[in-house]
Amino acid sequence: MSLKKQINGGNSYETERLLIRPISPEDGELIFKLYNSPKFIQYIGDRNIKTIADAEEYIKSRFLPQFERLGFGNYLVMTKDGNEKIGGVGIFEREGLDIVDIGYSLLEEFEGKGYAYEAAEKVKSIGMDEFGLTKISAIISKDNLSSQKLIEKLGLKFQKYITLPGEDEELKYYETE
Repeated sequence: MSLKKQINGGNSYETERLLIRPISPEDGELIFKLYNSPKFIQYIGDRNIKTIADAEEYIKSRFLPQFERLGFGNYLVMTKDGNEKIGGVGIFEREGLDIVDIGYSLLEEFEGKGYAYEAAEKVKSIGMDEFGLTKISAIISKDNLSSQKLIEKLGLKFQKYITLPGEDEELKYYETE
């Protein structure tokens, strides 16, 4: 299946309240807002996305190649009720990690409603059930307590502290058992 077909028609998923589909360059405005939010920069890092065009290019250069290679990656999260784009969730290859990493982030006004857990639980099951992943990891800032709770609720267990290549911050590393 071509990437264009995956993005435009296939590989979309539903949960009770959410629609989840592969992210595409048309989602640049959401990525721009999300990646420049104070919490994203604090807990995940500054990705140097200064314009919507930067966000579209980031999607093309960082997210789409992984979908082409592996069939999974970063997904857009939308509400069923209103079709609002609220965030992203995905399973990512990361330099310095041997096991793919689950990650998520929502626009601040949608936090605290259970959406991140609902989306992450679905994407974890997609990775394991459809793509045969046997383990998934997560890396989280030491001070991001809400994310740590969510990851533990997903069934990942804290293993150790790690620092990714080219980074200074020591992160908490979790893994499925």
